[in-house]
Amino acid sequence: MFFDWAAQPFFTVITTFIFGPYFVSRLTDDPVNAQAMWSNMATISSVIIAVLSPVLGAIADESGSRKPWIAFFAVIKIVSLCLLWTAAPGSPVVYPVLLMVLATISAEFSIVFNDSMMPRLVNTRDVGRVSNIAWGLGYLGGMIVLIGVVLFIAASPTDGHTLLGASPLFGLDPVTGEDARVTGPISALWYLVFILPMFFFTPDAGRGKPLPAAVRSGLADLGKTLLELRRKPGIFRFLVGRMIYQDGVNGLLTLGGIFAAAMFGWSTMEIGIYGIILNVVAIFGCMVASFIDRLLGSKFVVVLSLLLLLAATVGIISTGRDFTLFGLVQWPATVSDGLFSTPAEKAYILYGVLIGIAFGPVQASSRSYLARSVTLSEAGRYFGIYALSGRATSFMATLSFSLLTYWTGSARIGMASLIAFLLIGLIILLRTPYPAAHPAVSATA
Repeated sequence: MFFDWAAQPFFTVITTFIFGPYFVSRLTDDPVNAQAMWSNMATISSVIIAVLSPVLGAIADESGSRKPWIAFFAVIKIVSLCLLWTAAPGSPVVYPVLLMVLATISAEFSIVFNDSMMPRLVNTRDVGRVSNIAWGLGYLGGMIVLIGVVLFIAASPTDGHTLLGASPLFGLDPVTGEDARVTGPISALWYLVFILPMFFFTPDAGRGKPLPAAVRSGLADLGKTLLELRRKPGIFRFLVGRMIYQDGVNGLLTLGGIFAAAMFGWSTMEIGIYGIILNVVAIFGCMVASFIDRLLGSKFVVVLSLLLLLAATVGIISTGRDFTLFGLVQWPATVSDGLFSTPAEKAYILYGVLIGIAFGPVQASSRSYLARSVTLSEAGRYFGIYALSGRATSFMATLSFSLLTYWTGSARIGMASLIAFLLIGLIILLRTPYPAAHPAVSATA
């Protein structure tokens, strides 16, 4: 659970709510091109993660210990995040893009090894509850960092004051983006400190084969596992469905914040408050889902979450600066200095609340769905393939966004492509057995 607590601020503060929107709206003078560039970063990361995650998971099964791998990737992630401080306005964008690729793949590879430890540590009945609580704790950790940034660091570029009316800590200058750039080192320090309980107190598997032998044996077993999927149609169907709907989830999380920043011109402070709202709701959503998962099963939670995400995505793309629901609801174009002062901004926040309720449970219960469907000896391989299923085609979601945005000049049309991923994945999941290893197709719950 503390691993999720340590890891989440990277996704909350860097990818979604602070550094990502800063990259789009303030690092360059071309927000549309910057949105596409950020999407390209996510695409490159996804391809690397998709190719290597199953390989690393298979090797982990043979080498035994997971913690050395987590430590190795932690070093890369921490160094990359610290160097985001150098991403000043007007500087070449290639360097922060490269650093984000390194940090993202390191974060995701670490998750593969952490998740593959879960079936050995948690019994089948409790795995959904533990997974959702861990995810909720992650959002709590991310929210704490985000609140700290919004209250004490993020400031208005016009008057230089934080939400509390004071100057930013450490004398940071919002005009040069220091209030956003510092989130890289802050997230790195948080990760370094709070990942330690996992290393000190969580039992790891014993050492297995030496690394060269583990690589050879792991790759051989991975090949057998991929062939074996033909005899496990339920797991195969789950992985395919999850691959598609997770593309939509990843795209929504990666692009939702920067979409709002570009449309409404939100500053770091406004984006941060929006993120706090989503994370408060996300914690509540995960806590409720932890009980629903235990009572009604992981599949019920995932299906319900996907329905909420579909509704939220339709709401987001239907909203402009003075309308929502594709113009069925319109308001006079007004300009105000208050936070989220326009009706359209309030509507956007409402759709964001739906995302907050659903995006934690859809991922946590997908994780427990697989944990209930595989044996301990194959957990590393299948969680590696699971990571592949979350990333193998995720470049398609961000690539679709990039291509449609370049082609039409409209980020709204690019965002609309996410609906197809969520809907197709949901349809496949509805015909998937639960647990996935069960030979017969079950009902939704």
